[in-house]
Amino acid sequence: MSSNQSRAMKLADYQAPGFSVSDIYLEFDLQDEQTRVTAISQVQRVDSAIRDLELDGKKLILEGLWINGTQTEVSLTEQGIRLTEVPDQFELRIETLIDPVNNHALEGLYKSGGAFCTQCEAQGFRRITYFLDRPDVMARYRVKVIADKQDCPYLLANGNLIDSGDAEQGRHWALWEDPFPKPCYLFALVAGDFDKLEDQFTTHSGRQVELQLFVDKGNVSRGQHALDSLKKAMAWDEQKYGLEYDLDIYMIVAVDFFNMGAMENKGLNIFNSKYVLADAASATDQDYFNIESVIAHEYFHNWTGNRVTCRDWFQLSLKEGLTVFRDQQFSADMASAAIVRINQVRVMREHQFAEDSGPMAHPIRPAEVMEMNNFYSVTVYDKGAEVIRMLHTLLGEQGFRKGMDCYISRHDGQAVTCDDFVQAMEDANQRDLSLFRGWYSQSGTPVISVDCEWDESTQQLRLDLTQKTPPTADQAEKQPLHIPVAIEVVPVSGQGEGRSEVLSLTGQQQRFTFENISAEPAVALLTGFSAPVKVDYQSTPGHQLAVILYASDPVARWDACQQLVSDAIFTIAQNDARTVPDFPIELFAGLLEQAQTEPALIAEMLELPSFETLAQQRDRIDVDALLGARKQLKTLLAEKFSAQWQRLFIQLSNPQYDYQQQQVERRRLSGVCLSYLACTEASLDILRQAYKHSDNMTDTLAVLKACQAENLPLFDELMQDFEQRWHDDPLVMDKWFALHAGRQHPGCLSTLQLLMSHGRYSINNPNRVRSVMGTFAFYNTEGFHRRDGSGYRFLTDYLLELDAVNPQVAARLITPMIQYAKLDENRQQKIRLQLLRLFEHKSLSRDLYEKVQKAL
Repeated sequence: MSSNQSRAMKLADYQAPGFSVSDIYLEFDLQDEQTRVTAISQVQRVDSAIRDLELDGKKLILEGLWINGTQTEVSLTEQGIRLTEVPDQFELRIETLIDPVNNHALEGLYKSGGAFCTQCEAQGFRRITYFLDRPDVMARYRVKVIADKQDCPYLLANGNLIDSGDAEQGRHWALWEDPFPKPCYLFALVAGDFDKLEDQFTTHSGRQVELQLFVDKGNVSRGQHALDSLKKAMAWDEQKYGLEYDLDIYMIVAVDFFNMGAMENKGLNIFNSKYVLADAASATDQDYFNIESVIAHEYFHNWTGNRVTCRDWFQLSLKEGLTVFRDQQFSADMASAAIVRINQVRVMREHQFAEDSGPMAHPIRPAEVMEMNNFYSVTVYDKGAEVIRMLHTLLGEQGFRKGMDCYISRHDGQAVTCDDFVQAMEDANQRDLSLFRGWYSQSGTPVISVDCEWDESTQQLRLDLTQKTPPTADQAEKQPLHIPVAIEVVPVSGQGEGRSEVLSLTGQQQRFTFENISAEPAVALLTGFSAPVKVDYQSTPGHQLAVILYASDPVARWDACQQLVSDAIFTIAQNDARTVPDFPIELFAGLLEQAQTEPALIAEMLELPSFETLAQQRDRIDVDALLGARKQLKTLLAEKFSAQWQRLFIQLSNPQYDYQQQQVERRRLSGVCLSYLACTEASLDILRQAYKHSDNMTDTLAVLKACQAENLPLFDELMQDFEQRWHDDPLVMDKWFALHAGRQHPGCLSTLQLLMSHGRYSINNPNRVRSVMGTFAFYNTEGFHRRDGSGYRFLTDYLLELDAVNPQVAARLITPMIQYAKLDENRQQKIRLQLLRLFEHKSLSRDLYEKVQKAL
């Protein structure tokens, strides 16, 4: 690896571009292996001190370059080309050849399933033509697409269609124009043959917008939910934030080969088909939810990401954290707000906290990066959203809206920074947020230690809060942050009213006093997960039970339940206990009695904490002991309440599938019941009949996951039938592959080898790779963390192969292996050995090299 490849880029080194591009005309003559791209740019010098123009380019064949019509020689650089002593203002024409059909990295222009499509974020445009590939260079785009008319009847690009026609030799063309300046990462092109769904949306100002959804042939019936979700998102954004869509047409294209979930290209969103296609037979309730959420997310980017974009890639959370928060708000309004929030908390605790404690720890605005693709992370996205949520908490609904209005009106059409966003919030609310800005530059998960004392004689409750952020791999010194700590005080007896308040923790240590607390209180801390922090508070089982029974905040009730059960699991693991503490048994007895009154929340409370959640609560965990303790508790609860699980499961059965909230909640609770029933001896007939009579994918997968989790022989029988029914459906087969890859049994590595030799497996398909190796690495805990290290070796062997094909996907798959600090010394040594193998590999990509280097 060259020194340039391993060199980090630093936020502190940012310099504004020396040149701007006001307009660019792009012409694509699409051919599988030799697509000709003509780019004609209107370039202006904006910094007189910069004489040479350096353009980014990667894997391009340069056919010619002209300045004001005169062919010009260029100098090659490691990043692209250099043009010396160019005029202050000129027309730049560049012709390049590219090879879409062999572009397996899926960046730039590539061919997927017979269709040409693009992915330019973050730095894919440089694979199309030589250009100033940076987000603070914004231009108006005019794009002509030429292709074979029979193979590619649809020719799409950003903006509005302004002309089209036939060309020679059975080809045709379309001309598109986007009137809004945008960075090149938002450029998009699609050419292919699809089925099309059409609809319209009337904006609040009365404009008519054409909606078009393009899907693979034969899938048109599975696109309606996505189109309906788009219309909901457009209406919601107008009502919530007063933001109206600004083009005449909005298009979504679903493709099977895509590195990400979706991409918000202006007016032409390109989606991974798993976030578009759904019907009851092939998609689960979670699939329906995810489609609605991701459709909304990409639409919301139209203003928070497109009309106002980020100045540089260090500011990525400016658009992603904000837009994730907005899609979370939308999802909470469309579904169960409590369950949506609980699932967001799970993501933070299982994945983001792990990232904070590992070698890739970074603030939501990183100080430096080696490979930008590596910072499309849970920290930038999900922690970034939590930081926005804290602003919303501190400023209130109206204050946050005022700040948003100020931000959009002030910066429309600009490329700006995270500081610009916070400044707009400050100015709109006349509020000093200086201390809050630390969340953008400081990495790590703060820990709030709590000392609580109630004085019965004075009826006074005292809370002493101390915040400390442990050192992280990138930062040793930490400063106090502004943390909104929402609390709820409830009487342990259940008699009397509770009290809710948001405490503003701004120093290292603060005392908060509450008067007139007449009955013994239980305190729920961090209600609603008001900040992305950990809480160190030694609450008693009795107080936790009071929170579960009497708190008004559903997240606090679920959290107390998780903590109570987590404590029981750790007690079993640490003491190698033959018996289980009484309190989880008493808790489950009460929850089962009231299960049908709050099915969604009770389902989440009955679900045992995952291994990933448990692992974040301790250091140097014993994987085998923890898995064994969790299994022991689940088996006991299954057998203890077997009659209740069975009775509840029967009561929850639905006659016919419909994706509406009440049914979703009942199916979720039904699936939890099945997961416990699978631990009992009398479960086989129940599971077999449930599979046989299921009319929807949610219930079908609930049976298969229950069989998988308990490693039942019935699993193989049902999976064979499942494959026969769905072998021609790529998205459902991804579920089949994932179920096999996640099965925890001694022969799981042999199973993985068989899966990768399956006729439906391809290393070139990111969805298929993630369904097999992603499931294994992230969720097959027993197989991946085998004591002999064979799981780590298996993943490493695969990464060496995958990295040569698709570095982005490879770099994401290595994540569980670099987060090894929580493991025992034996496993840490085995992981380091495999990381050294990767490090010594001579042709490792920048994507993978950065993570391996930091992990070592």
